[in-house]
Amino acid sequence: MNRFHQAILVVAVLAATGNAQNAHPDPVGEYVNAEMQRQHVPGLALLVARDGNIIRAQGFGVSNLEHQVPVKPETVFQSGSMGKQFTATAIMMLVEEGKIRLDDPITKYLKDAPASWDSVSVRQLLSHTAGFTDYPDSFNFRADYTEDQLFKIIAGIPLAFPPGTKWSYSNLGYAALGILIHRVTGQFYGDFLQQRIFHPLGMQTTRIINEADIIPNRAAGYRLVKGELKNQEWVSPTVNTTADGSLYFSILDLAKWDAALYTEKLLKRSSLDEMWTPTKLNNGSPNPDHYGFGWYITTDHGRRVVGHSGAWQGFKTHISRYLDDKFTVVVLANLASADPKRISDHVAELYLSGKIP
Repeated sequence: MNRFHQAILVVAVLAATGNAQNAHPDPVGEYVNAEMQRQHVPGLALLVARDGNIIRAQGFGVSNLEHQVPVKPETVFQSGSMGKQFTATAIMMLVEEGKIRLDDPITKYLKDAPASWDSVSVRQLLSHTAGFTDYPDSFNFRADYTEDQLFKIIAGIPLAFPPGTKWSYSNLGYAALGILIHRVTGQFYGDFLQQRIFHPLGMQTTRIINEADIIPNRAAGYRLVKGELKNQEWVSPTVNTTADGSLYFSILDLAKWDAALYTEKLLKRSSLDEMWTPTKLNNGSPNPDHYGFGWYITTDHGRRVVGHSGAWQGFKTHISRYLDDKFTVVVLANLASADPKRISDHVAELYLSGKIP
């Protein structure tokens, strides 16, 4: 038996133990366990919430294969691009305070930006319609850049298309938004998030990634290489602090985040509605991927859904918020090749179809 099959056996034993403790039929748990084995996912955390209240917060499998530590609701995962919704919220807070205007050119706030950015608005950067690209093949993820060095790299990449004419997902665009927040507020964007969002909501585990610090309940990330599970690949500390998705969080913290989005604790309802409306291109048509600010806007069997996935360092994440049903599912997994959206969609179907009360 090789190490991969040993690891999967550990997951299966833990799953079977959990089922044995619950004698009642559990279609959600049975589905999640089966899907984890099919996808070879070591560990997973599931949140189901309705109207801001937790229906289910449960861990499955293991958060650390080397120590065989089970996933708990308190287990901390990396966010990947799910973190973009927090960056977008920070920008909208500054918009409400009059410190940023959505249709201002970003060069108003990034004084040393290239002239080609004069026609790029904050709105376009938030909605991936600015012409920014992703990390180039030459980018060194193990170099510990300063923020200024990172900004020069982003500024040195030509725009892929005239701003507002197309849609193209851009991590570098959101990294630039984090730098913009720093320039406007004088605070590192992660400190701004902590002060203005995480601390007020009681999100005690949510924070910027820091592999040097001791983080209780931190999960390990994994990847499949030729059928064997391997640890996540290392990246530099700076690369793990950018605003395109470099957070730690747990499903318990995300339950608090979800509940806050039903209120105006963080933003006015009008601001949230704008974030959850597909941004239009210059020709007046909605962008083809129906992206707002840090959220995709879709429909599922006629239901309005805002959501986002994330992928980073051996982690995959997904959140779906069914706006009219006031229903939310979050899935956090510690495998790079996992498909948490598939799991989220099926769990939501079980509940919203009435198969589970």
